Amino acid sequence: MRIVRDVVVVVLSALWLVPTYLLVVNAFSSTKSYTGQVVWWPSGFALFQNMTTAFQTADFGPAMLHSLLYAVVCGVLAVLVASLAGFAVSAIPGRGRVFWFWLIYAGSLFPLQAFLRPLFTGYADTGLYDSQLGLFLIYTATCVPFSFFIMRNHMITLPPEISEAAQLDGANWWRVFSQFYLPLSRSALAAAFIFQFVWVWNELLFGITLSFSTSVRPVMAALAGLQGSYGTVGPPVVLAGALLVSLPTLIVFLAFQRMFVQGFKTNV
Repeated sequence: MRIVRDVVVVVLSALWLVPTYLLVVNAFSSTKSYTGQVVWWPSGFALFQNMTTAFQTADFGPAMLHSLLYAVVCGVLAVLVASLAGFAVSAIPGRGRVFWFWLIYAGSLFPLQAFLRPLFTGYADTGLYDSQLGLFLIYTATCVPFSFFIMRNHMITLPPEISEAAQLDGANWWRVFSQFYLPLSRSALAAAFIFQFVWVWNELLFGITLSFSTSVRPVMAALAGLQGSYGTVGPPVVLAGALLVSLPTLIVFLAFQRMFVQGFKTNV
């Protein structure tokens, strides 16, 4: 059974890596020599040239800064709110904790497309459309439910004697949370932040629906604009642009890999 399992894992991994491999290989191709056929082996090295063309054509500089700001700020705020909610439903005694858990977590169960029409109408009426504040609000709100799921599942594994001993020493609930539960939840906090950073960075639906100006739009909206000029710049440039904008998420994951794995293990 172990051999069968290993073979299945290897086959699935290979199938998952094929699109990534084709993306990288075809991004290496020169636009002049590209024939439109899928390239399975690099015939040249025009990757940096294609990346430069993509960066300049799509104006990736401001868009990447916007996405970095959205991903960091919204990720931190969402994880902080989620950790407070997770602490409330796991450590503070009282009725309705299961109700509050499902009420908050239900936010991650509905398709995002269901929110587009009311969001667009509400943003247009309140002046939040095509504003950074509007994207901050929606990204933070949509990141809270899944972060809450991670933090709550981690905090229910912490011994209740921690809060009991702290309260006997005169600590209030805020002190129990900030001085005991948060330090003991660093791996879960890191895991939740990485999940939300990657999600916000890769998010496209709200980016193209709730913004249009270059001073607001995130990087995936800029990449979608580059894909709109597919016939002008050529497929290798578009693929190189997609590879370029995916590098920050790879860097973040590798930088926090150990804490991410530890946080994932505590929530499985």
